[in-house]
Amino acid sequence: MLLLVTPSPQPSSTSTSVLPDPDKVISDVAVTCQNDPVCSTLAGMLSNAWWAPLVSSAVVVVLIVLFAFVLRNVAHRVITRVVNRAATGGSITSRFRKGAATDGIDALLHERRKQRAETMGSVLKHVASVVILGTAVLTVLDRLTIPIAPLLTSVGILGVAIGFGAQELVKDFIAGMFMLLEDQYGVGDVIDAGPAVGTVEAVTLRVTRLRDADGRVWYVRNGTITRVGNESQGWSRAFMDVPVAYDADVVGVKVLLEHVAEEIWADPELRESKIVEPPQVFGVEQLSDSSLVFRISAKTLPSAQAEVARELRLRVKTALDTAGIPMVATA
Repeated sequence: MLLLVTPSPQPSSTSTSVLPDPDKVISDVAVTCQNDPVCSTLAGMLSNAWWAPLVSSAVVVVLIVLFAFVLRNVAHRVITRVVNRAATGGSITSRFRKGAATDGIDALLHERRKQRAETMGSVLKHVASVVILGTAVLTVLDRLTIPIAPLLTSVGILGVAIGFGAQELVKDFIAGMFMLLEDQYGVGDVIDAGPAVGTVEAVTLRVTRLRDADGRVWYVRNGTITRVGNESQGWSRAFMDVPVAYDADVVGVKVLLEHVAEEIWADPELRESKIVEPPQVFGVEQLSDSSLVFRISAKTLPSAQAEVARELRLRVKTALDTAGIPMVATA
C-alpha cells in the first residue's frame, strides 16, 4: 500500500511582518535622550516613540530660532532708545545770550547729534544682528550634529585673508567710526581735510565727500585724513583789522569803532540771525612806523563769519570817512 505523506506548510518569511521589539525601541530612545531633557520629556509624552528624538530636535531648532529673533528685536529696541536719547542733548544757550541766533546754533547741533546717533545706531544694529543670528545658526548646526569646527576654521582663515587684503578698507572704517563718535565734522561743515578744503556734502564710514569753492567734488577716504580743521563747529568769528595813520587819535578811533560795534549789535537782522555776542574792539593790535592797526571782532553763527565781516568792513569804512579819518595801506 502506498502512503502519501504531505509535508506540513512552513511559515513564509514574506507573509508575516516582523514588528520592532518594544523593549529595544524604549532602550534606543532612552540612550538617545539620556542627556537631553527636552527629548526625555517628549519621549515620555509620546510613549517612547522611535521618532521622539526627531521631534525633539525640531522643537529645539524652532525654539533657538524664535529666541534669536526675539533677542535681536530686543537689542534693536534698546539701541533705538539709546540713539534717541543720544540725539537729544543739552542746549548751549547758557553759554551765550538767549535769542534767535543761539536757537539757530542749538538747531544745528541737534541735527548733527541726530545724524551721528542714527549712523552709529545703524552700525550697532547690523553688528547685533550678525552676532545674534550667527550664534543661532552655529547652535542649530551643532544641534543637528553637523560638525562646525571645520566651518569655524574656514571662516577664521577667510577672515585673516580678507584682513590682510583689505587693510586700507578696515582702516577707513575704523577712522570713520571714531570720526562719528568724536563728532569731528558733519554735513554742511566747512573743513580743511588736508587733501581738500570745502563743504561737507556726505559722510559715510568709508569716505567723506567735499565740494570746494570752485564746485569741484572731492572724495576723501577717512583713513587718509590725519588732521581736520573745522570752520563751522559751534560758532565762528568775524574780525577786521583797521589800519590808520600813526599820528591818529587812538582814543577817538577806538570810540568810533565801539560805536560801529554797538550799531551792528543793535541791528535786528544781524542780531537775530547771525551774531551771538556783542562785537568787541580789541584796541591797537599792531604798531609800525607808518600805521596803527585796530581790530574789531564779532562771534557769529557757524559759516556766517564771511557775511558779518563784509558788513563790518562797510560800516567801518563809512564811519571813518564820515569822521575824516583816512585808512592807510599796510605792508
